[in-house]
Amino acid sequence: MACYLKNKHNTSICIDQVELVDNYTLYHITVNVGTTSWIVSHRYSEFVDLNDKLISDYGVSKDLLPPKKVIGNKDPVFIEKRRMGLEEYLRTLLNFLQLTMPKELALFLDFQHYDILFLLQNLAKKFFIDGDSILQQSRNYTFGPLELHAISERLKQPCPPLEITDRRQDFSHVLDFCSQLTDVCIKGSDAPIKTSNIVPNNLKFELSAFKSVERLSIINLPLDNIYDCHSIRHSVVSLDIHGCGVKRFSEILLCDTVHKNIATDSAREALVWLKVMSVDFSNNDIEEIDEAVALMPHLQHLTMHGNKLPILSNLTSLPHLSHLCLSANRFVSQNLIDLHTQLGNIISIDLSENNINSLLPFSRLFSLEVLNVASNSVTDLAEVTHIAGLPCLESLVLTGNPLATVVDYRIRVLEKFGKRAEEICLDNERPTRKELDTVAVLQAIRIAREGPSLASGIHSHTSTLIGSTQPTPDAVTTCSHSPH
Repeated sequence: MACYLKNKHNTSICIDQVELVDNYTLYHITVNVGTTSWIVSHRYSEFVDLNDKLISDYGVSKDLLPPKKVIGNKDPVFIEKRRMGLEEYLRTLLNFLQLTMPKELALFLDFQHYDILFLLQNLAKKFFIDGDSILQQSRNYTFGPLELHAISERLKQPCPPLEITDRRQDFSHVLDFCSQLTDVCIKGSDAPIKTSNIVPNNLKFELSAFKSVERLSIINLPLDNIYDCHSIRHSVVSLDIHGCGVKRFSEILLCDTVHKNIATDSAREALVWLKVMSVDFSNNDIEEIDEAVALMPHLQHLTMHGNKLPILSNLTSLPHLSHLCLSANRFVSQNLIDLHTQLGNIISIDLSENNINSLLPFSRLFSLEVLNVASNSVTDLAEVTHIAGLPCLESLVLTGNPLATVVDYRIRVLEKFGKRAEEICLDNERPTRKELDTVAVLQAIRIAREGPSLASGIHSHTSTLIGSTQPTPDAVTTCSHSPH
């Protein structure tokens, strides 16, 4: 990103392209500030407007600008001569006004889009005018890396670099606005900004300007670009990271540390995300839930749709976890056998779009209320028996599995739940009266065919299953049903 203040003597301007557009000539100006460059285009009449302002306010000679010409101004020889004259005009202005860089010249050269100081002045004026309205409506705002990089670089400077004549452009308006935001979204991009060579995702920044952020969303951004997020660790409640290509939790939660580990207790205490209760790390490349997950001790909702997870690990360090979404990962039933040892108090699980062929791993999740295993590989209706005894289960999604194509699929699934069939919402639909009547008839037929001991046998089997693994007190008290 450009910083004219540090590159006054390393700034250059040239007009190396001319374009005929409709009935006028457009001059393409290349501006170089240090290693940053961009192109801005103007017609001759805009040069005239600029010159008039500089004559009256900065004592620029009125003869400095090449003169107008009404006849023959489309002649190639004339256009080339004017191009050279306008290029020399801009270079002379830049040399003459180097120390002050008037606002009029800066705007003419689009400094407000690419230069730290002038971009922040624009941002400050915007927040001065519209800031209160934005904060009253929602207290949320979306930033790009460009703005955050500019803010971060400005915070490194001990005092205002230039005298501000328009108090609306004072940097304090930016800091005041940022400090009051509760919902911040940061959207990255790999595409250069407009006509410049500035790539947003190459810019480093920090987040100390945000004092009250409760929800932070980061989209399509390399997280190692953030070199300080200490201030938000103590305020963020909801954390969303999408499309950032991370492979481990440590890349997110320790993005501003060098070694990405929590080796000592003292270091760990400073790195804990104290208030985080909900995270959404969807559409990344996460392959492992590493030990850094323990830095969110109060986490309740964890969403990781569209990653590359084959197994679960380290979830025992999340005692409050109640809602887990692992859809579109790489899970198979064999890797979920010990699920109950990691998810003692889980209420809702979404494992849709994986490769699960058995429901046995869920048979001991006695606090489970919602189970979504849509679009997996479950083929046998008998698999439902494994979860039919879960006392709290209220919602079950099996659509998209091979078993869902079986004739009378809904009836046969609901029948597995016995007297609780009317409490089960199957594939997001409550049982109809007709379905429940059919289930009751089938159950009566089974009892008549297999004898009165069938019902007591089912009850005995369920009681034995529940007794084999003791749920925690929380799981029992939060359950809305009792085993039968």
